Amino acid sequence: MTQFVVVAGAWLGAWAWDEVVPELRGAGHEVYALTLSGLAEKQGVPAGQQTHVQDIVDEVERLDLRDVVLVGHSYSGVPAGQAAERIGDRLAQVVFVDANVPVDGKSFLDSFPSDFIRKSLAENDGYWPPLDPADYAGQDLTDGQITRIVTDGTPHPGATLTEPAVLAHPLADLPATYVKCLLDGDELPTPADELVASGRWELVLMDTGHWPMFSQPRELTRILVESISRS
Repeated sequence: MTQFVVVAGAWLGAWAWDEVVPELRGAGHEVYALTLSGLAEKQGVPAGQQTHVQDIVDEVERLDLRDVVLVGHSYSGVPAGQAAERIGDRLAQVVFVDANVPVDGKSFLDSFPSDFIRKSLAENDGYWPPLDPADYAGQDLTDGQITRIVTDGTPHPGATLTEPAVLAHPLADLPATYVKCLLDGDELPTPADELVASGRWELVLMDTGHWPMFSQPRELTRILVESISRS
């Protein structure tokens, strides 16, 4: 039985996986949805990027999980990719869901040419507030889903976005699948693009937007289950 640890991206907590968790359990797997420090029910807890890495490592070790498929969505691909190498032989596979990936010595914000996020942090006491509802248009979300993301989302702690990643080994060493959501564009972040092109990582395409746990939870579940065979 595979044990999934699923981590949603900026602004979101474990609640973002509410439709995926029962689907995975129905397929016979254990699944643990993790809220990172400073978000949702952990709002107010001080957090930097390495705090989020340790959140994931601690969850795996606390529960003594084995044969772990670690799933990082969006921002959370950065801490998930770092945690994946730190849990050692407990890892079966890491799945990056339309995610940023860690680059040693680089922060999440280093992958953005624009400084609009830094500007937002400066204007909001070091936090990145959820986007406006209009920013979710064209992402295969219903009005109700957009409302929930905006209403239940919490400001994201800025230090997690500005601190650099720390990797001991090349990302190519990780057994990984990259899930690209095409309504959010078809370009993969570096170096995921190179690892997919070289055949080191598997690429799976979804015809949906950046938040597939809301827009296509059953299809995302199917993809996550199929990732087990690539472990």
